[in-house]
Amino acid sequence: MAAIQYVTYQNNRKNGNGLWYGRAVHPTTVGLEQIADRVQQNCSMKKSDVMAVLIEMVETMKYELQNSNKVQLDGFGTFYIGIRSKGALSEEKFNANEYVNGFRVGFLAEGKKQNGKITRTFTDGLRVIKAVGSKKNEENDGE
Repeated sequence: MAAIQYVTYQNNRKNGNGLWYGRAVHPTTVGLEQIADRVQQNCSMKKSDVMAVLIEMVETMKYELQNSNKVQLDGFGTFYIGIRSKGALSEEKFNANEYVNGFRVGFLAEGKKQNGKITRTFTDGLRVIKAVGSKKNEENDGE
C-alpha cells in the first residue's frame, strides 16, 4: 500500500509554540510523460494518444479557467482561479488595476460523505510513513 512520507519539524518562529509537527515530503515530481506511461499501462490507448489528450486538456482547462469558469473533472475534483488583492477603503475606491496583485489556482478534490465525514478521492485509505533518512521509520494510519 502506498504512503505519504513525512518529516518532523519544530515551530521555533517568533511567537511560535515550540511544538513538533509533521510535514509531507515529496522526493519526486511525476510529469506528464510519466503519467502518460502509467495510463498506457492501464488501458488500451497508446502513450502518444494519452499525451495528446492530456496536453489538450491542459489548454482547454486554461481557457475555461481564464474565462472565470470552474473546471470540474468527475472523480477528480474542481479547479478554479482566485484573486489576491489589497483592501480599499470603500467599494468606490477599489480599482482592479491598482488593488489586484495576483491570482491563485484553487483545487478541491472530489469527495464523498460517509457517516457524517467527507473522504476526498486522493486521501481515501491513505497512511503516512516517516521519510527515508529520518531518525525513525514509523508507520501511522492517516485520515
